[in-house]
Amino acid sequence: MEQIEKPKGLPENAHRELKPGESYTPIMSPDKKIAEATPYSVMMGVLMAVIFSAAAAYLGLKVGQVFEAAIPIAIMAVGASSLSKMKNALGQNVIIQSIGASSGVIVAGAIFTLPALYILQAKYPEITVSFMQVFLSSLLGGILGILFLIPFRKYFVSDMHGKYPFPEATATTQVLVSGEKGGNQAKFLLISGLIGGAYDFVVATFGWWNENFTSRVIPLGEAIADKAKVVFKLNIGAALLGLGYIVGLQYAAIIAIGSMFVWFIIIPLMSVFFGHQVIDFTGHTTMMVGQMSPELIFTTYARHIGIGGIAMAGIIGIIRSSHIIKSAFGLAAKEITGKHKVDANQKRTQRDLSMKFIAIGLGIALIFVFIFFQLGVVHNLTYAVVGLLVVAIIAFLFTTVAANAIAIVGTNPVSGMTLMTLILASLIMVAVGLTGTSGMVAALVIGGVVCTALSMAGGFITDLKIGYWLGSTPSTQQRWKFLGTLVSAATVGGVIMILNKTYGFTGPNALVAPQANAMAAVIEPLMSGQAAPWILYGFGAVLSIILTLLRIPALAFALGMFIPLELNTPLLVGGAIAWFVKSRSKDAKLNTARHEKGTLLASGFIAGGALMGVVAAIIKFYQSTQIDKEIANLGAAVTPEAITKIKEGHNLICSWADSNFAVWLGGFMLILISYYLIRSSLKAKPEVE
Repeated sequence: MEQIEKPKGLPENAHRELKPGESYTPIMSPDKKIAEATPYSVMMGVLMAVIFSAAAAYLGLKVGQVFEAAIPIAIMAVGASSLSKMKNALGQNVIIQSIGASSGVIVAGAIFTLPALYILQAKYPEITVSFMQVFLSSLLGGILGILFLIPFRKYFVSDMHGKYPFPEATATTQVLVSGEKGGNQAKFLLISGLIGGAYDFVVATFGWWNENFTSRVIPLGEAIADKAKVVFKLNIGAALLGLGYIVGLQYAAIIAIGSMFVWFIIIPLMSVFFGHQVIDFTGHTTMMVGQMSPELIFTTYARHIGIGGIAMAGIIGIIRSSHIIKSAFGLAAKEITGKHKVDANQKRTQRDLSMKFIAIGLGIALIFVFIFFQLGVVHNLTYAVVGLLVVAIIAFLFTTVAANAIAIVGTNPVSGMTLMTLILASLIMVAVGLTGTSGMVAALVIGGVVCTALSMAGGFITDLKIGYWLGSTPSTQQRWKFLGTLVSAATVGGVIMILNKTYGFTGPNALVAPQANAMAAVIEPLMSGQAAPWILYGFGAVLSIILTLLRIPALAFALGMFIPLELNTPLLVGGAIAWFVKSRSKDAKLNTARHEKGTLLASGFIAGGALMGVVAAIIKFYQSTQIDKEIANLGAAVTPEAITKIKEGHNLICSWADSNFAVWLGGFMLILISYYLIRSSLKAKPEVE
């Protein structure tokens, strides 16, 4: 094993588009054999997968807060290798991060849908839920996500080099490189991580200032929001600001315009034209549109336009990448028949698992999906075949959507795609005769498999992009990702079972499980024959087609329509700062140095926010546990007033957190941290060659 030289940081052309004839050379040379999947890295990766799967599932269901595991795992991997003074740790840390990060994506897929089985079981005792249902839904979904994504790896991480910002991959890569490099790069990342982490932690835990700046802070803004249904909101989080910086002005602007189209045009117009009407698409709405707040109009109606847009953008993406799919199928056929031989001279960093392996793997995985549905879910051949087709088609279609969304904005719209999957699965199951509780279970399990597949596809493209930038072997990452998926699925299944027995998902003091409760609320009426908001989905789909014809990235625009306004506007601020930093000088090298330092600082904001998000979630869990104990100690003397008093006694949020002063202070703090990002970035100097 050759020793890898101490890295100098990512190459200058890592984040920009390559010039004609130019190639990208990663930190770890493609021509050298490097330490990657060693006993140390595999065991550490498995340990991280177990710890973070349990923690993320526990906290996500207990307090309703899901945290991203990839960056904290990268930080821990770097810390462990630094403390042990390990040489050539970079390749091994990539594997640790890749195996361990399976935890976050499996948890995100599982807790969105599968706890809904327990929620419905409380109402319909004939529903049975087993560990194998939860485990196999997560495992098979994760495996499908990996296998469906691999043929698209080269397109997303190599062919589209410099065209997608990959914000989360950028932040994680900076952590891994800085840990290996040390010096000023590590110092800047540490300082910005501490600043960003402390900033977001103070807001989330103590509420020293409000996390959102809103136009409602002034009386006129409040009046406009109530009467005209127009409101402006801006999240002041450091992590989102950093995310916007890395996303860049182009994509940030498209996302923000999509959001503003919904909030400043669609929502006000709905109030104008339908203000005195009750528009009920789902059988739940009883309020007139004019009586709703802008936020309620968004969640009830406008957000569904974004879901339709995302779905159509995915179909368009599949059509556009049909040549990749055709090539992958053709290569698989040649490899299976022995007509194609793998190039022995192929560089290590270009080596994927063979298409023969992927084709056979997909076949086996889909057979197991069918057996699972037949023996463990529907117990009917026709229903099992229909379920298999729904899973295979939707997971395949939406895989590129998930990867594309992560590549652009670092956010996977898995909730919207899962909602669409549940609606389609329910309609199809009802159409073939499967209704009632059996239909509910079938649709939720189908949704669980698809949701996990899409979550895995989005998360895994991040791992592969990190490996591409650093010089890992793709086939090694892909091979060991299956292990991470297996371990995470088993851990999540066990945790969900234990939590259900300990706390339950219904009744007093039950687990929050907001996503699963929402999915249960959706699935029940659908299985009773109630309608879905197809008009809104259709409007979003048509809009995506029009945007594509106008050469505007439809997925970015649709993501803006789906994600709340306050989470999109800070991306625009961060993107504008990135543009400002890299365009102030006529010296191209100076602009590049400034922008790269800004990327490092923005990555620190994201890493700090992610790490402190874990800490904040743990504190919230501790609070909720203490509250539960004190309520239980009251016994028969418990009253609503006593419960309120106990909760207030454990509330760390400041009394002024929702005041206008806190809102203005939040806006000022955003200006302050933006100034730090700009000023520190502009101090950068180009490296002397």
